[in-house]
Amino acid sequence: MANGDLGWITNFIWGIADDVLRDLYVRGKYRDVILPMTVLRRLDAVLEPSKKDVLATKSALDKAKITNQDAALRAASGQAVYNTSPFTLRDLKNRGNQQQLKADFEAYLDGFSPNVQEILDNFEFRNQIPRLSKADALGTLIEKFLDPALNLSPNPVISGDGSVKHKGLDNHAMGSIFEELVRRFNEENNEEAGEHWTPRDAVKLMANLIFRPIASEIESGTYLLYDGALGTGGMLTVAEETLQKLAAERGKEVATHLYGQEINAETYAICKADLLLKGEGEAADNIVGGPEYSTLSNDAFRSREFDFMLSNPPYGKSWKSDLERMGGKSGIKDPRFVIEHAGDPEYSLVTRSSDGQMLFLANMLSKIKPMTKLGSRIAEVHNGSSLFTGDAGQGESNIRRWIIENDWLEAIVALPLNMFYNTGIATYVWLLTNRKAAHRRGKVQLIDATQWFKPLRKNLGKKNCELSEDDIERVMRTLAEFKESEQSKIFDNAALGYWKVSVERPLRIKGIDPGRAYSPKEIKEIKTSRGSDPTASPVIRKIHKGGVADPLHGLFDATIKGKRCVVEYEPDSDLRDSEQIPLTEDGGIGAFIKREVLPYSPDAWVDEEVAKIGYEISFNRHFYKPQPLRSLEDIRADIVALERETEGLLEEILGASL
Repeated sequence: MANGDLGWITNFIWGIADDVLRDLYVRGKYRDVILPMTVLRRLDAVLEPSKKDVLATKSALDKAKITNQDAALRAASGQAVYNTSPFTLRDLKNRGNQQQLKADFEAYLDGFSPNVQEILDNFEFRNQIPRLSKADALGTLIEKFLDPALNLSPNPVISGDGSVKHKGLDNHAMGSIFEELVRRFNEENNEEAGEHWTPRDAVKLMANLIFRPIASEIESGTYLLYDGALGTGGMLTVAEETLQKLAAERGKEVATHLYGQEINAETYAICKADLLLKGEGEAADNIVGGPEYSTLSNDAFRSREFDFMLSNPPYGKSWKSDLERMGGKSGIKDPRFVIEHAGDPEYSLVTRSSDGQMLFLANMLSKIKPMTKLGSRIAEVHNGSSLFTGDAGQGESNIRRWIIENDWLEAIVALPLNMFYNTGIATYVWLLTNRKAAHRRGKVQLIDATQWFKPLRKNLGKKNCELSEDDIERVMRTLAEFKESEQSKIFDNAALGYWKVSVERPLRIKGIDPGRAYSPKEIKEIKTSRGSDPTASPVIRKIHKGGVADPLHGLFDATIKGKRCVVEYEPDSDLRDSEQIPLTEDGGIGAFIKREVLPYSPDAWVDEEVAKIGYEISFNRHFYKPQPLRSLEDIRADIVALERETEGLLEEILGASL
């Protein structure tokens, strides 16, 4: 089997881990499930052809009361291993009852030969079964390994026409795949520590961003704090400490109640235990977690509103499992993610299934307090994709539009690279509130703090720098001053938005009658038979006997049979283009098209009624610093120096070869 095929199979199995286990295990623990399951599926496929013979032999041996059955059962299977349970993995695939599936799967494991039992015991795989079953993931895991696209059998999969659909996998190839999985899991273990742990300096900055701008407005009373991607709870405890300190400094007495939700059982348990040890039993009761409590598909605090919220949700993480549990993309009715906005009663905030980070932000925004003096304040970490991914009308852009048009986005702070333990990519803190100060209303501040850091003496995973106290103060000062500078840019909300419009041009086909309208069926036929020609007459799809011509919007003046009329042309899909037009464009869409499009394509038109509004935030464009070009004198000096170094070199080379 080719290396490309082996790589594809390895990637497929690796993808099973992300699709099924991401919400159940830290990355370093994936191997506890995926490696033994890979072995089991391979053995299951190898033993399937001889299953009936093994069961018949087992029955005969039991009736004969023969206790030493190993050799005979090996002979029956034709392999060094066997399985005497009545099941194969395929038999377990469609179990509807989770308890029955768990029992049958355990019986299936118990049926393996002693040498396989030793492997399973060393993997401690049975310890994983209760967790997988509780999360309703065991059946999904089995189903993934039985995917028709994945052939771990030594025999090829044959198509209906007799051709080979998937090649068989010999022992050497199977061993190569297994070794590659082991290597990858070993590499992933180096990042395990940072998987659910946000650096203390980043948390401290977030807490300052939430509380300090409104510190003077904090009154004595009770405040609720929330984190929807809790991890081990560090963000909540740092936020609580910061709020208590700021209140005490101003002579206020505040009580805080912590709420959080965490899907990973291990980190959830750590958080709850930590709170109990600190004597915060009530806070521990408000922490919800475990595999069945995904924030996206199983919100534990639907009726709650919170004063302060902060979080570091997983980014670049598939949420396919949640999507399926919520009814699929077209079936989602969750009021957190399908809302009313901009005159649309079913405005969708649903993002791509490959990355659900912005849904965590939408979840927080569903819990803001609309009626209190301070309202709610939110700080959340995102990677760069949240700034710009998603076209106009798609989930990510819709979330940005919803936030900005409600004037909730106060600022975004770009953090230094390599700030986090498990990623070196660019990260940003989004700061939101539904109670902006008067001078900030209608505006968004972008702060570039990428160069404000202190290097670490020794890397911690991928983290090689940290925010010092001075760096945090510099960010807070820049936020408070609210002025334009090299590291601070201020924009009107509308400056971040755009219209996306389709620019149409007429379909032109030779040999048509330019004085009649063609039906959709006729247009399809003549286009298929003749093809388009840029020099031909445009195809008319509709004729208006009266009306006013408006070429910009597809209504053109024409004279047919000596009478003036207005016509609509059939658009040529091959010539269709799109334009992003700033919402701040003077004169709107029409002015832009007249200036930028019609001089080059005078027959073009747009339909403004179907124009979509999108929002994106480009830090790179706003903070780009071009490198100064070298002077001609410097370049000339380098060339002269190079000529001097190489002078006579060609003669030496040619002379040596003669």
